[in-house]
Amino acid sequence: MPRIESKVRTLVDDDGMREAVETVLDRTDDGEDEVRWLDVKGDITSGQWGRLIEKEVLVEGEEGFRVADAEATRAGLEPASSGGTGATATSGSVTEVPDDDESSWSKYDKGAALVTVGLFVGYSWKPLRDLIGTVMDVALGPLGEMLPFYAVVMILALATGLYSTLLQANLMNMDKMSAYQERMKDIQERRKEAKEAGDDDALDAIQEEQMDAMGDQLGMFKEQFRPMVWIMFLTIPVFLWMYWAIGVGQNATAHVPLDPLVLPLRGQVGWTDSVIGPIQAWIVWYFLCSMGFTQIIRKSLNIDISPTTS
Repeated sequence: MPRIESKVRTLVDDDGMREAVETVLDRTDDGEDEVRWLDVKGDITSGQWGRLIEKEVLVEGEEGFRVADAEATRAGLEPASSGGTGATATSGSVTEVPDDDESSWSKYDKGAALVTVGLFVGYSWKPLRDLIGTVMDVALGPLGEMLPFYAVVMILALATGLYSTLLQANLMNMDKMSAYQERMKDIQERRKEAKEAGDDDALDAIQEEQMDAMGDQLGMFKEQFRPMVWIMFLTIPVFLWMYWAIGVGQNATAHVPLDPLVLPLRGQVGWTDSVIGPIQAWIVWYFLCSMGFTQIIRKSLNIDISPTTS
């Protein structure tokens, strides 16, 4: 099983895992016998035991666990050949959770996050909102003069939907997201099997492994939030311009001609009228346009931003 050999090579890169693999091989007489957690708990940690089960080096037997393929496991303990064969050639077929350092944010990501936090102030502080609105009006003002405002909002929704989709597709590591989800799914399945079998030792090992895997949740959050930073970095100024143009907020005046807006199921309403609870009509119109255009863009460009698991 070249896949087992590749998994073992990956495992032995971690401190202590080589000794753990050698221990289970010795205790199972090179895979001929089965081994239980109680048999090795003095020689390897529960976390190492869980890793061996996770990587399917150990598989469930009749009374305990057995080595899936002793020959491949032994081969995985040997140095990789330089000829590019064996496990080295097949290691690409194994789904591994990448090192978290690979997704560390660049200085540009952190800078965009810092600026985005500052932009949020504009929603509640009128001087900043007016400043950003005035600056954005240099580019968006001519558009508002040529088209009715509802059409301007449609164009902005199309633009934000386009770059949001492209940013998510290019900044999120889908392979890593899939690996995170695959690992959590595997842990849950093994936990369910161990619970049904009444194997308390395996449950304890899986529980500890699950705690170790909590770092994956942070990694998934980082992967998901990175494109969101850039999306908000570009979208908040657009929203603040709409705030400024429509005249949202106390003591605010509209800076563009505003004809009544016609919304589905509500009919004619004013741009700042509340239509869904406190949500104003212009926000509802923007999100209706944005959701529709985003779906069309994803279908047209054949972009899927949902991670898949095998």
